[in-house]
Amino acid sequence: MIDRSLSDPDVQGTIRVVSADATHVGHVRATNEDSILNATPIYMVADGMGGHNAGEVASAIAVEEFAKLTIQQNVTVEQLGEALDSAADRIGALGGESTLGAGTTVAAVATMVLDGVGYWVVMNLGDSRVYRLSGEIFEQVSVDHSVVQELMDRGDLTPEEARVHPYRHMVTRALGAGPESDPDYWLIPAEAGDRMLICSDGLTGEIDDRSIERMLRGPSDVRTVSKDLVRLALDSGGRDNVSVVVVEALEIIGRDALVESASDHRTSSPDEDDLVEEDTLPRRVREGQDGAR
Repeated sequence: MIDRSLSDPDVQGTIRVVSADATHVGHVRATNEDSILNATPIYMVADGMGGHNAGEVASAIAVEEFAKLTIQQNVTVEQLGEALDSAADRIGALGGESTLGAGTTVAAVATMVLDGVGYWVVMNLGDSRVYRLSGEIFEQVSVDHSVVQELMDRGDLTPEEARVHPYRHMVTRALGAGPESDPDYWLIPAEAGDRMLICSDGLTGEIDDRSIERMLRGPSDVRTVSKDLVRLALDSGGRDNVSVVVVEALEIIGRDALVESASDHRTSSPDEDDLVEEDTLPRRVREGQDGAR
């Protein structure tokens, strides 16, 4: 049962979502160093890196710290920052030869509602990605923190060249690895029917954006879409661990509707109670960051 007393007092509404995830070790790697969080109000993929066992440990730590926030329907700015910092501290404190150089990417989507308007909050650190499908719009929201992305930004590399570049897996920011660990944030208005995809580079390294868009636009439910995306990456080579989370907005409920829903909840059936627990309530982006991009 969710402890509603932990929710932010500025709650104005909720976004009801349905979500699903899938992951696979791939055809080459011996272990799966990806970790997934798929629980209201945070949906996340962490792609570990480092020496033997280091990546697996680092990505699991990241998920563990953010999972602590899923006992509530809403997270405060302070809690979000503390989760990121706690994960970085734990990864940085790892000792032993097996965890030297441990680090992980983090790509996440959360939901919030301000003045009755629903928003997607996207966070990215590294080269795991977040895509958005909204009506006619399909876009990569996150921007990779990678060597090839910097080369493309300077005009020294085309997207086609980047896909086969020898440094395509070299990230410039990661959690717990290297001096730069500040994530980027985006705040995007949400609409019913939106689909958000969070994925490791094991997906995007094997299939192009057109294939991803075609999958997301298809009639299949999120569970089938997540499995089909992983299967397509495996069929295309599967040279890396591949992990995805697909989140779809079902309904955005403003303050007035939420009050009516709470009144109905007092006389609801057990099945209806289960649906209420799936609701997602707002959170803000971390203080000190560039709030929207």
